[in-house]
Amino acid sequence: MNSYLVSSTKKSSGKTTLTIGLTGLAANLNQNVAVFKKGPDYIDPLWLTQASKTFCYNLDFFTMSEAEILKLFKEKTFNANLALTEGNKGLFDGLSVSGKDSNAQLAKLLNLSVILIIDCIGTTRGIAPLLQGYKIFDKKIKYHGVVLNNIAGDRHENKAINAIKEYTDFDVIGSIHKNKELTIIERHLGLEPAFQNNKSKKIITKITKIIKNSVDIKKILRPDPKKKLKNSISKIYINTKKFSGITLGVALDNAFGFYYPDDIEKIRNYGVSVKFFNTLLDKKLPNVDALFIGGGFPETVASKISKNKSLMNDIHAFIDDGRPVYAECGGLMYLCKNINYQKSNYPMVGIIDAKINMFAKPIGRGYVVLNCTNNHLWPISKKNINAHEFHYSDIKFAKKKYKFAYNVKRGHGINGKSDGLLYKNLIATYSHMRDTRQSLWIKNFLTFIFNQRNNE
Repeated sequence: MNSYLVSSTKKSSGKTTLTIGLTGLAANLNQNVAVFKKGPDYIDPLWLTQASKTFCYNLDFFTMSEAEILKLFKEKTFNANLALTEGNKGLFDGLSVSGKDSNAQLAKLLNLSVILIIDCIGTTRGIAPLLQGYKIFDKKIKYHGVVLNNIAGDRHENKAINAIKEYTDFDVIGSIHKNKELTIIERHLGLEPAFQNNKSKKIITKITKIIKNSVDIKKILRPDPKKKLKNSISKIYINTKKFSGITLGVALDNAFGFYYPDDIEKIRNYGVSVKFFNTLLDKKLPNVDALFIGGGFPETVASKISKNKSLMNDIHAFIDDGRPVYAECGGLMYLCKNINYQKSNYPMVGIIDAKINMFAKPIGRGYVVLNCTNNHLWPISKKNINAHEFHYSDIKFAKKKYKFAYNVKRGHGINGKSDGLLYKNLIATYSHMRDTRQSLWIKNFLTFIFNQRNNE
């Protein structure tokens, strides 16, 4: 199997664009492609999912052990002849100065060949010592080739390529020239999820065409003669029907779509029936035992959500009746009284006595560390829990006082000290959980649902 990590020297260098184009081309050629994203991000994987026509899975050292990363990678590449992983930031960047959580470490762990995309604005000959430095810094990294990005013209391209040929043994496998339309697209890729962009298919088609004309595809998408496709997909995660009979409602629409696909798969593998509902269109909740309202950008479609009063009343009554509900970030915002966005106030579900204010810059951004309080409804772990947050909103409470499920050891959460607002059988957080060994939230949540249903 051909397995690649698309990386660079820094962020905003064209990694997502290149990976979207490559996965789109692989899908068009009917290759069995497995797609991954390093880190906890939701937005890039949603674009890669749409481009590849298969789920993109996150590989994250902060929330997963190396063994879990290997396990997930092996499971999802079992029937693939091509694996593409998009890195984050630069090849050697990470939280640890030792590089133990870097893109380079991921490449070594999973035996990935690195495709390095370089932002060439303002440089020609200088690219050669940059590449040589990367090769010397960690000699265990296998480089498949270099793709030059933001090339000003043929003269710029020739100078860069000649310098690379003269001073390095890197193979130049592509050259992407400056393109105003592509620049505009790239600015929005990391900010807007595919489910909120009604032109996402056209954008992916445009990117795929540019990459096809700019990269030597045969050097990347060539079939591996040693790879024999299996007849069935390996089931590494335990498939049990322990919670068979439970029905979980999951919000999925233009407002909410931030879910890890392997978490949803795990919920189903426990025997749970998942029913998706649309907060913009559905007038009533489906017949379910509990709700999971994930993250997203409800503020951008707040005018539409606020008009669906019937569903919001249904959700309000569902929570007030003591039914189990778990909400993350956008879900938390949706459950408050209103969202103040672009000088307008939009009424929301109102079960949480607070209002949401939107800001131009993030209030909470990056990895968080939490630990459970004694108030937690389905305690996840007695140890620290690693998760992440990314929100431009802040919450302002009215008169009602709430207890919380988590103490915040790192990050912001709801107020810099606490996260996981509690009301009856609702937990609403700004933090996004990943179901891994250090935070087994799914099994505990389902156990809570099971017990609540049986006690009715």
